[in-house]
Parts: sequence; structure tokens; C-alpha cells
Amino acid sequence: MIRAVLDTNVIVSALLFSGPPSQLVPAWQSGRIRPIVSALILDEYIRVLAYPKFTLSSAEIRALLEDELLPFVETVKATSFPVPELRDKDDAKFVACAKTAGARWLVSGDDDLLTLRRVASVEIVSVATFLQHLKQRS
Repeated sequence: MIRAVLDTNVIVSALLFSGPPSQLVPAWQSGRIRPIVSALILDEYIRVLAYPKFTLSSAEIRALLEDELLPFVETVKATSFPVPELRDKDDAKFVACAKTAGARWLVSGDDDLLTLRRVASVEIVSVATFLQHLKQRS
């Protein structure tokens, strides 16, 4: 099983839209990958899913997370990890979660993260690159 931190844009795209990120849902539900989250990341998932543009009620958000994601995640209590070269300091929670969990992968669609490519032992990759890695392992 591959353990990975999934950026908020990846989770939202995977859960709400068709396209490459949606291929991650059956991958985590079948146990091929294990998404890793911290409390800060889960809070951001909930906050973003509540954006008016997604037109989801609180009950729909709760059901979506409880049915489609939470049964399949690993939760960690992330310790802060400084990433001085990170342009958006709010993204540090994803790196901190991956570092704390000892995960190799951080999957993102965020250019601020993707331009780093690697922080310590964490590879920061796009959904397409991660899906390609999954295909090679099957």
C-alpha cells in the first residue's frame, strides 16, 4: 500500500468531479493507497467543500466525507516542519503531515508546492505523475 498526503484541490477534484483525480477514489477505497490527514488538513477539506460554488449542504459534506474518504484514511498528529522556500505558508501543513507520517508522497495540483518537487524525503508530485507511479506498481 502506498501512503500519501493529498492536497485539498486533489481531494475536492477526486470527490466531486470526473477526470484524473477521480481515479484516486477507487485506489484508496480498494486499499492500493492510504491517504494521510492531520486535523488541520481535514479542517481545510471541510472548509473548501463548503464553498458556495460546490452547492453542498452540511449534511452532504458530512456524508461525502464519512462514506467516501474517512473510512480509508490514516490520521496523524502532525508536528510543524519549517519549509522556508514555500511561497504560501498555509501549505506547510501538507509537508508537515507527510514528514510526520513518514510518507514518501505529497500529491498536489498547487504550483506553490509542485515547484518544490521534494522537501526532505517527501516527493511532491502532480496527480498525473502519481497515477503513473500507481500504474507501474500494478
